[in-house]
Amino acid sequence: MFSSVVRQCRLPYLLRTATTMSSNSEVPLTIEKLNKFRNDFYADPKNELAQNVCTRFDPFEVAISRRKADSSLHVYNIKIESEGKPVTNQENSGRCWLFAALNVMRLPFMKKYSLEEFEFSQSYLFFWDKIERSHYWLNNIVSTAKAGEPLDGRLVNFLLKDPINDGGQWDMIVNLVNKYGVVPKKIFPESFSSRRSLHMNALIKTKLREFAKELRDKVAANESDEMIQQVINKQIAIIYNIVATCLGTPPETFTFEFYNKEKAYNNFGPLTPQEFYNKHVRPLFDVDDKVCLVSDPRVSNPFGNLYTLQCLGNVVGGRQTAYNNQPIETLMTVVKDSIAGGEAVWFGCEVSKRFERKNGLEDLDAQDYRLVFNTEVQIGLPKADRLLYGDSCMTHAMVFTAVATDDQGKPKRFRVENSYSDKEYDKGYLLLTELWFREFVFEVVVDKKYVPAAVLEVFKQQPKVLPAWDPMGTLACPICSKE
Repeated sequence: MFSSVVRQCRLPYLLRTATTMSSNSEVPLTIEKLNKFRNDFYADPKNELAQNVCTRFDPFEVAISRRKADSSLHVYNIKIESEGKPVTNQENSGRCWLFAALNVMRLPFMKKYSLEEFEFSQSYLFFWDKIERSHYWLNNIVSTAKAGEPLDGRLVNFLLKDPINDGGQWDMIVNLVNKYGVVPKKIFPESFSSRRSLHMNALIKTKLREFAKELRDKVAANESDEMIQQVINKQIAIIYNIVATCLGTPPETFTFEFYNKEKAYNNFGPLTPQEFYNKHVRPLFDVDDKVCLVSDPRVSNPFGNLYTLQCLGNVVGGRQTAYNNQPIETLMTVVKDSIAGGEAVWFGCEVSKRFERKNGLEDLDAQDYRLVFNTEVQIGLPKADRLLYGDSCMTHAMVFTAVATDDQGKPKRFRVENSYSDKEYDKGYLLLTELWFREFVFEVVVDKKYVPAAVLEVFKQQPKVLPAWDPMGTLACPICSKE
């Protein structure tokens, strides 16, 4: 009864407010205008044909350019020596950043030990990321509370909206590998919740939000830092139990036994995961030697500068997420040089735009939306404006393994190893064109030896801090799972 009265009393006020907020330039749609739209639509027979097709089939598929798909050849003149086997499969999870990193890391390891097939355990790093990311997030809740950030303010609201997801960035990989090492996949295999992480994440998120209230209440009550950290420790113990129940418990030590290509027996161990990485992997692939370059063309973020993001990370006390912003031509050059040097490249992009999925084609002409809808779609705005207006961000991480160049040595197309199994595309590989690279690639990671000295100097800068919700902070890949 009380709430009903309140709604009746507030209605005139709300109507007055809506009238006040209404601009004099606003003009309602009239029936006459809508009838004209309808008549204009049917005046062109092509629109009716497009309607007949699009009401029966996926409009993305309808717009695919058959001519472009048929003319795209998976042939490259610069390639790494050999690609990894098997083609990996992240299944219904957002672990592409981990899969891509470990797909690059396994190549020199497989060569060194003459392995026909091999995978590092993605689930192993996934486990530790869930624990560390939860701990990092809870500490952000405390620091924002101490800074006086209101519960309904933009920053805390952003943190609470999605406390944890599967996505990540390169510097987060560095933190995990340096702290926890790596293990072969046979030592820590997949589980239901590593393959399909949605429900495990839901359990963790609801507990983290519950813990956030407890921590903010402690800060408001002026509890000591020591007391607050004791509370966080108890909370993380609960998160650990959830994650261990869903994913299994990582090994403290292990022995890795295997046959090489010549069928000769070999073994390592017993070793800790950290010892395995430091002794057998780091000499071949040292994550500390790899650097991350991004290309953000917004005027507000000039090239040649270092950036980081507020509250973005996964390990308290770990390496800061840092973006060295460079022109897209620089990213393309270091990718080509790395592949020419025999090293595959981790990269982040917006995978779904202008993507012809059946043939694995990333090309601006992969779909002809103008032919179907009489308007441009997905590239109607320049790259900088798509970032500013929320129409573009990094959503997926993959691996470059080859490049085709023109007569001047400039890249014209790239071969890409994805992590959706060998049942997709060209046995698991995509073709990505130079023009698509310019529009939808945002980030690459290469060994520092392929990076010009002037670009490396940028890493010595004090980074400019971007807000937590900035599109360059989008994690690959919170939304790329195939659920």
